[in-house]
Amino acid sequence: MFVVGGESLIDLKAEVALPSGELIGRDGENQIVMTAHPGGTSYNCAIALAKLGIDTGFMCPISRDAFGDYLLGPLHEAGVTPLLAERVQEYTTLAVVNFDANHNARYGFYRQADGAIEANSAIAALPDAIELYQIGGFCPIEPDEAAIWLDIVKAAMARGATISIDPNVRPSVVGDFAGYKARLATFLDLAHLIKVSDEDLRELDSTRSIEQHAADLLDRPNCELVVITLGEQGSRAFTAAGTARANIYAPPVFGDTVGAGDSLMAGILSWLHERDLLKPGPLKALDDTALAEMLRFGAVVAGINCGRKGCKPPTRAEVDAVLNAS
Repeated sequence: MFVVGGESLIDLKAEVALPSGELIGRDGENQIVMTAHPGGTSYNCAIALAKLGIDTGFMCPISRDAFGDYLLGPLHEAGVTPLLAERVQEYTTLAVVNFDANHNARYGFYRQADGAIEANSAIAALPDAIELYQIGGFCPIEPDEAAIWLDIVKAAMARGATISIDPNVRPSVVGDFAGYKARLATFLDLAHLIKVSDEDLRELDSTRSIEQHAADLLDRPNCELVVITLGEQGSRAFTAAGTARANIYAPPVFGDTVGAGDSLMAGILSWLHERDLLKPGPLKALDDTALAEMLRFGAVVAGINCGRKGCKPPTRAEVDAVLNAS
């Protein structure tokens, strides 16, 4: 089983209601309404993995409120196993979503239930054998929560898990950014596979180039593969044995970018799993050709998702149809 540990939440999107009842995502003279959509980087990635055919468990406290019910629906539909059966009293975390001129999502967060993690029950809920454990983006944000998630990650490693992380650096959610960076560094030191965006890297240190950041990450104790997403410019990958770059896959009709990075991450993990490469050693040996093929697969998963409104990752059959046609 793959286990994704981290946040789930409700995305509240400001949209315009036309007299016909149709919703559009821009301001105007029509009434603006808020629509609710299940989301969260870890939540999205777990669903994307399951839809690609991976046996996936999701570790996140789910509220007993109505939004918690709403979050569970897509997990069950995709075939994801919620690992924490007991739901919590805290209200579901909310994210208010707006879009910039390039249709990129921007978020403001109101956190509650996703932070109600407890170490002993979470560790007890881990499967006996774990192929991969993915660290969620919110895990390093708060000191107390970070310590709990760190214990969970170490327990997963003791059960044989390869560790991946997609931090989604969000300064707007962090009170003490220097403290956050120190906590994030501790998680990065445990990860064998690190996926970051160019925006993440600029927030962490804008003085360093993409290549310098990649080299720094590969110098960490466990890291063997670094993937860096570049928005509309595609993605890059780095190992000790090679580098590669891939363009985005542009869907015939564009929806939005919500969940694009999460879908790409799921695609990469799925590609590596299918080739028995998702483990220390084989990761380090990925060469230019393998990295390019891996990034192309991830780009197609992300691109199909971008052809829809909100995060709606594709099935494996949908991905294969695009790859076979190209």
